[in-house]
Amino acid sequence: MTTAQTQKLTFDNFSEKCPEKGIYEFVNGEIVEVRATRNHDDVANFLLFSFNDEIRRLNLNLVVTNTVVIKKLRKDGVEQGINPDVSVIYRTIWRSNRSDYNALQMPIQLAVEVTSTNWEDDYVDKLDEYQRLGITEYWIVDYLAIASRAYLGNPKVPTVFVFYLDKNAKYRQTQFRGAEQITSPTFPELSLTAEQVLTAEKN
Repeated sequence: MTTAQTQKLTFDNFSEKCPEKGIYEFVNGEIVEVRATRNHDDVANFLLFSFNDEIRRLNLNLVVTNTVVIKKLRKDGVEQGINPDVSVIYRTIWRSNRSDYNALQMPIQLAVEVTSTNWEDDYVDKLDEYQRLGITEYWIVDYLAIASRAYLGNPKVPTVFVFYLDKNAKYRQTQFRGAEQITSPTFPELSLTAEQVLTAEKN
């Protein structure tokens, strides 16, 4: 990440001042640009397009994007703005204020994080944050098998983790590898294997 703005801002200031080009998050009162490798973007875009195809095919009341920033409060009360690699949002929520900037102050339906070198953010911090925010479904796509063996086993294997909120608002985890077909509560008819997602290639 690189800092694009050094002056301390509020979340509302961030929404107004955030550049239109590029992907940004709001961290400790600053606008921070998020950069990713082409491989990372290929995996994220593969899921974005796959979800969009499913939304169109079934005419679902959903929107998929990679630009939305979600407002959250840290446990110490500090405002932050987080940008998932892929976000699935109810269309009625997305369109409730179409003149607004791409920041939301309410939970989305599904968030996807594609892991990179700061993988602990996805497995620990964002997992906790998304659960506290009430995001119904959360995917971690570890195409590099970069996390520790505690998550990926020994030997480490590229894995797609799907978390879904249970009736107690706690995440339940399932994991998918190789030719296993991913099951998604948000997209129950989705037909993708873990390998397709991890390699960003249709069979």
